[in-house]
Amino acid sequence: MKYLIACLGNIGEEYENTRHNTGFQIADRLAKDLGATFVVGRLAMVAEVKFRGKTLIIIKPTTYMNLSGRAVKYWLDEEKVPLENLLVVSDEIALPLGTIRLRKKGADAGHNGLTDIIAKLGTNVFSRLRFGIGNDFPQGRQIEYVLGEWKASQKPIVDETMDKAVEAIKSFVIQGPDRTMNLFNTH
Repeated sequence: MKYLIACLGNIGEEYENTRHNTGFQIADRLAKDLGATFVVGRLAMVAEVKFRGKTLIIIKPTTYMNLSGRAVKYWLDEEKVPLENLLVVSDEIALPLGTIRLRKKGADAGHNGLTDIIAKLGTNVFSRLRFGIGNDFPQGRQIEYVLGEWKASQKPIVDETMDKAVEAIKSFVIQGPDRTMNLFNTH
């Protein structure tokens, strides 16, 4: 049984520690937790690891956020992963910091990475784990906020929530989306 864990972000040092790269940061934590190492792959950095008898393909698309769908579609097809075993991990401004939310389907909520994945897959019926980054920015400053780095005061909450996100991903693989939603979705 194979799972594709597609963690969204942007390549490049200037994006490394930004809120928009939360997906990449969670991918790195998940890989470290499971003892996996990323290698350069087609359209993505890729780590493959066995976990509880299942194969996890963890990707960090190198296509930039707005073209994430190319990488997700390629790796789904290449690894023959069924759509129900896809989990996309992304940041979400509509959720407060400290919140994660798993859904089995849904709209893109204005997230360009999700928009592209939905377009490339031709469906919005796939699981996604959204990591709340909050929306503490003045009107017209969304891009600066999303591409900005965490404040020192936020880092303990970010660390704790990223650890929770890693546990939610493992739960998704072991127990499925419904049980994981019951365990991890916070209000």
